Amino acid sequence: MADILIIDDDELICNTLSNVVKDQGHNPTCAFTLKEGLEIATARPFDIVFLDVRLPDGSGLDIIKGIRETPSSPEVIILTGFSDVDGAELAIMHGAWDYLEKSASTDEIVLPLKRALQYRTERQSKARPMPLSLEGIVGNSPEMKKSIELLAQAAASEANVLVTGETGTGKELFSWAIHKNSRRSEKNFVVVDCASLPETIVEAVLFGHERGAFTGADKSKIGLITQADGGTLFLDEVGELPPSIQGAFLRVLQERKLRPVGSVKEITSNFRLIAASNRNLDEMVKQGRFRKDLLFRLRTLTIALPPLRDHRQDIKELTSSYLSKLSKRYGNGIKGLSPEFLETLLDYDWPGNVRELFNALERSIAAAGDSPTLFPAYLPTEIRVKVKRGQVGEPETPSMDFAAGTSISRKPLKTLQEHREEAISLAEKKYLEALMAHSNGDIREACRIAGLSRSRLYSLLKKYGISSQA
Repeated sequence: MADILIIDDDELICNTLSNVVKDQGHNPTCAFTLKEGLEIATARPFDIVFLDVRLPDGSGLDIIKGIRETPSSPEVIILTGFSDVDGAELAIMHGAWDYLEKSASTDEIVLPLKRALQYRTERQSKARPMPLSLEGIVGNSPEMKKSIELLAQAAASEANVLVTGETGTGKELFSWAIHKNSRRSEKNFVVVDCASLPETIVEAVLFGHERGAFTGADKSKIGLITQADGGTLFLDEVGELPPSIQGAFLRVLQERKLRPVGSVKEITSNFRLIAASNRNLDEMVKQGRFRKDLLFRLRTLTIALPPLRDHRQDIKELTSSYLSKLSKRYGNGIKGLSPEFLETLLDYDWPGNVRELFNALERSIAAAGDSPTLFPAYLPTEIRVKVKRGQVGEPETPSMDFAAGTSISRKPLKTLQEHREEAISLAEKKYLEALMAHSNGDIREACRIAGLSRSRLYSLLKKYGISSQA
């Protein structure tokens, strides 16, 4: 018997679904708001959650992630009374198992329910603790746990892997961990920096060459692909791979055969491919700058690493871990952290991600010298300035009684947190009003400009009472 949670404000729908669930031999529970549903899902384990999109307190799409991150991590089946292709896409991208219309027949509801339960049962039966070597990978946030779970899946397979993420998120570190936890760990991990490959000799570097194949080739040389035979070939910043070589590399990837420059014989290389990129490869395909068929081959498995600003709860652990390494390197003992130092780290957006954080910590250690405690003053000036600008809003100028030379309007000061939240809310509202005016109410265009998901945009518009119509 499975436990099924139904979140829908329509009592008739809840009763109907409850009867369907009972007929299948399972135990249903109903909730009528997002808040109630999330509280119940957090307090008790569930296998499946049927989730309505339009609820009194918001969109169901906004809590898919929250439900999936509860201890039982149930599968989510979205229910909607409105046919919406974009909504279906958003639901799947947010981690939903399926997206069903409320007008669906009983059979159309029962089949996804059975399949989701079958998937869950098989996955749990195979789930077992896997001892992973995660040297240098730090974090216990839901975002990092998901990335590490994907790392484990990649390490257990031979499939091609594409690791994506902004600069500084740890793409090479994750790629190395996949190799070290795979059956190829004792063989070579060959790094190819595609951004630095000279286009004139890229083929020779990758495929190798025979003596005399070109001017300056005074001896034969084994290419990087051949060096990765039996091990892993890591293409770093694969989006920079010259178009002139993409077709030839695709053939090598398909056949695991290559011909060194100047040779008449083909050789084989049994390599496993991991590629990484901070570029939008789909957009590059649209622009004709990257081969579509090559991209399909690269991303058999994809690991999208989150930017540090999306898993700030890991900053404290990352800081402690790296400071421990620095203390061993410099031999000067572990320094304490002032509360203000840690608060500054948490308030900064880290556009350079973990790499920027580690650089800032190393600069702080150097600036602190023999001081046993790290204070914000030891952080790079540009970081402190950006944080302070985000904390300080426009000051209110009090009215003055010029005869007396004193203020006649003294409002009590708010807490820093209250002031910050008020300033952010005002800025968000003004931005959204300008956004909807600029996009003429076109939600798709507004999402593109703002870099927001449709569900998040709708949520913000509702929060500030802004119409989505031009």
